[in-house]
Amino acid sequence: MQHRTLGTTGPQVSALGLGAMGMSALYGEADRAESIATIHAALDAGVTLIDTGDFYGMGHNELLIGEALRTTSEADRAKALTSVKFGALRDPDGGWSGYDGRPAAVKNFAAYSLQRLGTDHIDVYRIARVDPDVPVEETIGAIAELVEAGHVRHIGLSEVSADTLRRAAAVAPISDLQIEYSLISRGIEEQILPTARELGIGITAYGVLSRGLISGHFSRDRQLGAGDFRGMSPRFQGENLQRNLDLVDALRKVAESKGASVAQTAIAWVLAQGEDIVPLVGARRRDRLDEALGALDLTLDAADLTAIEEAVPAGAASGARYPESQMAHLDSER
Repeated sequence: MQHRTLGTTGPQVSALGLGAMGMSALYGEADRAESIATIHAALDAGVTLIDTGDFYGMGHNELLIGEALRTTSEADRAKALTSVKFGALRDPDGGWSGYDGRPAAVKNFAAYSLQRLGTDHIDVYRIARVDPDVPVEETIGAIAELVEAGHVRHIGLSEVSADTLRRAAAVAPISDLQIEYSLISRGIEEQILPTARELGIGITAYGVLSRGLISGHFSRDRQLGAGDFRGMSPRFQGENLQRNLDLVDALRKVAESKGASVAQTAIAWVLAQGEDIVPLVGARRRDRLDEALGALDLTLDAADLTAIEEAVPAGAASGARYPESQMAHLDSER
């Protein structure tokens, strides 16, 4: 396993992290036994970073990860690092009610996460979306107090603007910014990524396969189940989907020339954008995990990168990455 360091103050982690959200929420039903087996397989392969959110399945995801860690080898358990997002407010019907970044709420969320995960500390802790009613300095200050008390090791951020990144970094060391970054989501390149690099803050990139859209496995006639987020995602709708899958067809030609899959090529492209970037792969099954790990063996030279970006030019994606109601919560888009 290759390794990278999250920023100048964060931990050393595997070059690929495992995003566990899909094992509990937003992509339809998942197989519990296969999910746990996939986490075990990831740890066995040397993946050390496991990313979750306390609101994924209203705590289900943290309980699942806790169970997987309890039932793996002592050596793998010792190497595992947890990255937890908090702050999203849910209701009993599964609805979303905004975000809470008040200092008292931060510590409340952390207490429940520690219990569900079955651990005495969280390795990287971050609010999922900035609370517009609470200065980010207050939220970060509360996490810093958790660090001082030993309950949290490192402070992260999620989906914030360059300005918010600077404000947060002025309060306490920030290890990494978790934000969507892929061949078809390159908005961070203009301001956010340069600012993170200036401040010595790493990037954990989620959505590297754009929720399966650019994995090479999503078909034009695929029927999505109830509760699948992609049923509301603009990029998966109508003509947008057709145009986006045309991009995938172009990318497939480049992948085939390298003897790689589409997914491996897309992940390898993100890996090639800098040693300060750690892609999170949202594998829910061991076969998808194995495929993703194959990206680590794929070397892309300058000509390969040019061919990939000609197949999928910056800004070529059709449709926003979230529905309008959710885009409104993204500080990174302001």
